[in-house]
Amino acid sequence: MCLAIFAQNVLPDWPLVVVANRDELHVRPTEPARPWDETPSLLAGRDLQAGGTWLGLTTAGRIALLTNYRETGLRDDQAPSRGHLAERYLRDEQPAQHYLQTLQQHSAPYNGFNLLAGDQSGLWYYSNRLNAAPVKVPDGVSGVSNATLNTPWPKLLRTQRSVSEHLAQAQAPDPARLFEIFQDTVRAAEHELPDTGVGLDREKLLGSPFIKNERYGTRCTTIILQHRQGYALFYEKRYDAFGQEMGDSNWQVNFLSRTIVAR
Repeated sequence: MCLAIFAQNVLPDWPLVVVANRDELHVRPTEPARPWDETPSLLAGRDLQAGGTWLGLTTAGRIALLTNYRETGLRDDQAPSRGHLAERYLRDEQPAQHYLQTLQQHSAPYNGFNLLAGDQSGLWYYSNRLNAAPVKVPDGVSGVSNATLNTPWPKLLRTQRSVSEHLAQAQAPDPARLFEIFQDTVRAAEHELPDTGVGLDREKLLGSPFIKNERYGTRCTTIILQHRQGYALFYEKRYDAFGQEMGDSNWQVNFLSRTIVAR
């Protein structure tokens, strides 16, 4: 997951809105979002290469979202899979804050990551590239990409502004509009780009909300809309190496009956 915007308590009937793009190598095997066979209460996509997930939701109302932290030249190919961190939280019963506090004590072996974990107490954030304890994400519209929470990269600011404007004008979030915002392929101007050590050409490639490239690009967009009456709507669109839609999934997660059904 490489770009995510989340709105908490912005709309009265929709206390949580999450929109996220997962950017990855197109050859990396991935299973589309669905309830997991061995854990039917868990709805998520699945990384079939290293295991784990980048974004998931459970019938208990637990949500996890993971992005990698971009740090050129520091990647350890022998490090454990970061996707398991999100998966373990979704399978766990610890409160989100406690899970992240425990993780903080054991996060050194992992390559850089951002992990958001949510439950009834709200949404909590931790990065192993910050010398800081997990923090509760405040109400409003926040975002994360491949730097720490709310780092003002152009694509994050653009999508954050667009989502904020949409929600300010709507009584309910419109999935079609949110997908449109996250399918934006316009790259940031050179002077706006961060310098993360990958070189200008790659900064340009990575500088749009939706990345279209035959080798590495946006693989899927996911929307999670949580309603105050105890259910959430989960939408996923998947894309090929040319940025063309190649499939979608729509689910409803009922926190009261603890069920997941296709829509």
